[in-house]
Amino acid sequence: MWFVTTEKPMQGSGRRAAGRLSRGVVAAYAAGSIGTGGFGVLPGLVLAYYLTDTLGVAAGIASLVVIVPKIADVLVDPLIGTVSDRSSHRMGTRVPLMLMGSLALPLLFVLTFAAPVSAGPGVGAVWVLVFFLLAASAYSLFQVPYIALPTELTGDYHERTRLVSVRIAVLALAILVIGGGGPALRNAAGGGAGGYLVMAVGVSALMCAAMLWAVFGAARRTVTRADAPVGSLLSQYRDGFDAVRSTRSFRLLVIVFVLQALATAVMLGGAQYLATYVMGNEDAITGLFAALVGPALIIMPLWYRYSHRHGKLRGYVVASTVFVVATLLLAFAAVDAGAWIYGAVGLAGVGYAGMQVFPLAMLPDVIEDDARIGGRQRGGSLSGIWTAAETAGLALGPAVFLLFLASTGFVSSQAGETASQPGSAITGIALGFSLAPAALVAISLLVLRAYSSEQEHDDRQ
Repeated sequence: MWFVTTEKPMQGSGRRAAGRLSRGVVAAYAAGSIGTGGFGVLPGLVLAYYLTDTLGVAAGIASLVVIVPKIADVLVDPLIGTVSDRSSHRMGTRVPLMLMGSLALPLLFVLTFAAPVSAGPGVGAVWVLVFFLLAASAYSLFQVPYIALPTELTGDYHERTRLVSVRIAVLALAILVIGGGGPALRNAAGGGAGGYLVMAVGVSALMCAAMLWAVFGAARRTVTRADAPVGSLLSQYRDGFDAVRSTRSFRLLVIVFVLQALATAVMLGGAQYLATYVMGNEDAITGLFAALVGPALIIMPLWYRYSHRHGKLRGYVVASTVFVVATLLLAFAAVDAGAWIYGAVGLAGVGYAGMQVFPLAMLPDVIEDDARIGGRQRGGSLSGIWTAAETAGLALGPAVFLLFLASTGFVSSQAGETASQPGSAITGIALGFSLAPAALVAISLLVLRAYSSEQEHDDRQ
C-alpha cells in the first residue's frame, strides 16, 4: 500500500545523542499543553456562540471578529519564531518569550470575555476583536518556541514520539477538562455574560500555572543547538517561508496539518450549535466534547506502539482515515439526532488523537531535514510557520461554520432570548458539522500520499 514506510531512526545525522528523558522533563513539557490546549479549544468552542447568542452580533460580522486576529497572527508568528531563534542563540534558551506569553495570555483571555453587553452588539464586537487579537499574539509568544523544544530536548527518533505522545495525552485531558468544564462552569455561574466571565477567570488561572511549569521545568533544561543568526532580522524572518519552498517534507506536512486543523476547528465551531439546535439540549456540548477527546486518553499509548511497529506516517494515515469514516456517519444527524451521535463522535475522537500526535512527532524530524538541506538549524522559524498555519486553520474553522450558518438562514439572538430557527439552518448545522470536516481530511490524505521525509528517502537508498 502507498502509505507503507520504512521509517527508522537516523544514525550520524548530527542530532543530539539519544537518551531517555527524565519523567520530570516530560511532565513539564506536557504541562504546557494545558495552556495551549485551553486557549486553542475554548475560543473555538464558545467564542462564536458568545458573539451571536450573548452579544447579539450577526453571524456574518461574528465570523470576521473570529478570523481577523488569526489572520494577523499568520504574519506575526514567523516573526516570533525568528526572534526566538536569535534569543536562543544569544541566551542559550527560549525562556523569555515563553514567560511573557505565560503571564500575558491569561489576563487577555479574561478581557476577551468581559465585553460590555449593555453597550450593544457593535461595541461588543469591537471589544472582542481587540482583546482576542492581543490574546492570540500572547499565545504565540508561548506556543512558537514551545513547539521548537522537542528538537532541542532530545535527538532520539522514538523518544520524540514518546515526548509528543505524553504531551498529546495531557492535551486531550486538558481539552476534555477545559472544553467540557468551561461551558459547564459558565452554566453553573448562571450563563449569560457573567457566566462567560467566571469561565474565563477559572480557565485562565489553570492555563497560567501550567505554562509556567513548562517554562521552568522543561524550557530551561534544553541545550539549544540553533546556529548563529545569519543576516538581519528581516532576512531571518524569510527563513521560515524559504523552508516552505525548499524543504518538501516540511511543505507537505504543513499543508496536511492546516487542512486537518481547519477540519477539527469546523467541528469545534459547530458543536455548541449541534447540541443546542439539532440535539435540543445546550448542555449536550459537554457530552459531545467528552466523546471527541476522551478516547485519546485510552488510545494514545496504542498509537505510540503502532508508530514503533509501522512508522509515524502510516499511523497518521490510519488515524485520518478513521476520522473521515466517523464524520461521514455524522451526516445522518440531519435526519436522526439520537444518542448514537455520541458514539460516532467517539470514533472520530480515536482518529483525532492520532491526527494530533503524529504530525507533531514528525515535525522535529522535518526540522532536521531542513537543517541538512539549508546547512543550519532554524527550528524557531519553522515553528513560527507551523503555528501560523495552525492558527489560520483554527481561525477559519469557526468563521467557515458561521458563514455557512449565515447562508442557511440562521437567526442570531441576545442573552435570555431563544430564536426559532428555520429547517434549512438546522440541516445546515448538521451537515456543516460532518461533511465539511470529512471532505477536508480526505483532501489531506491525498497530500499525505505525496509526503516523503528525508529520513524515509535515505532509508530507501
